[in-house]
Amino acid sequence: MKILAIDAATEACSAALYLDGEVTHEFQLAPREHTQVILPMIDRLLKAADISIAELDALSYARGPGAFTGVRIAAGVVQGLSYANDLPVLPVSTLAAIAVGMHQQQDYEHVLAAIDARMGEVYWSAYEISDGTIKQLSDEVVSKVENLPIVVEKDWAGAGTGWAEYKDQLQSKFKVADNRIDAQALPSAEYIVRIAADDFRQGKQMTAHQAQPVYLRDNVAKKKQNQ
Repeated sequence: MKILAIDAATEACSAALYLDGEVTHEFQLAPREHTQVILPMIDRLLKAADISIAELDALSYARGPGAFTGVRIAAGVVQGLSYANDLPVLPVSTLAAIAVGMHQQQDYEHVLAAIDARMGEVYWSAYEISDGTIKQLSDEVVSKVENLPIVVEKDWAGAGTGWAEYKDQLQSKFKVADNRIDAQALPSAEYIVRIAADDFRQGKQMTAHQAQPVYLRDNVAKKKQNQ
């Protein structure tokens, strides 16, 4: 199995290549420089592996939530590569990628992932990761901390920039210990491509036309207009 994944949903930019279970990746903090950074990253990974895009089985990208511009960049790049090479696409949640990264690095099985969404809100979801499988335990939402949905009490860990911005409020609400929080955690293509590989095995790939960004805040606006 050969999959290329990219992420540009936050201040970080990354790309990863999955080749039959082995992952190589590049990661760089590049605020407002994603368009300059992402294509050279892809090129270097492919050249190092001596493989062309046409030889891949699928493409993957961080579909959001996150910064609107960054999410659109990743979706647009992957859609273009998909159309040009007739490859299926595997969208992956940025929040899921943060949760898997926390699990891979510190072996926590229950992770509350939060990205600072500005305007006093966070992008949010809860995950369980065990035996190589990730399970989403709550809906992805954009919300003020006080309005976040209650989750079943577990030995939670917290990850993502939302924990940096609203640590006291989140800790009070979800009872997460200081030593189980990584407030600097960002999504990375290294973890996105691993989730994508599992999704590919389960037949979850889609066409480039079907692969769209997920903003969450945009969805909320649409709901309000329809009320």
